[in-house]
Amino acid sequence: MPPHSYYYFVMPSVLFVCVHNAGRSQMAAGFMTALSGGKVEVLSAGSAPKDSINPIAVEAMAEVGIDIANNQPKILTTEAVQQSDVVITMGCGDTCPFFPGKRYEDWVLDDPAGQSIESVRVIRDEIKKRVEDLLKEII
Repeated sequence: MPPHSYYYFVMPSVLFVCVHNAGRSQMAAGFMTALSGGKVEVLSAGSAPKDSINPIAVEAMAEVGIDIANNQPKILTTEAVQQSDVVITMGCGDTCPFFPGKRYEDWVLDDPAGQSIESVRVIRDEIKKRVEDLLKEII
């Protein structure tokens, strides 16, 4: 018998994808990071990323104690999809590559771009609820 026993915990990986990676997917990634307690690898990307995060999304998340201000929108890559167990899309349609064996969900949510803080709070709260539900299923 070897002197050491090793137990491997495979951390689930979740990729959040929206078109600009500036609002919905960033908020979802922020919630997943905060609520999972480090038990989930969190990625986010966009099919056509903006230069910066939506400031109203940053403000809405700050109201609930989550700082996404320093996040940077990233381009969606095939590799990001391949390394993820769960792929959550939010309005990017067919631009997300499909790989058998992955869990895909499409969350239909309003785009916070150009919306008031009041409207973005509603979107934020819906994203939080969906992230909490997803967490119950994957960890």
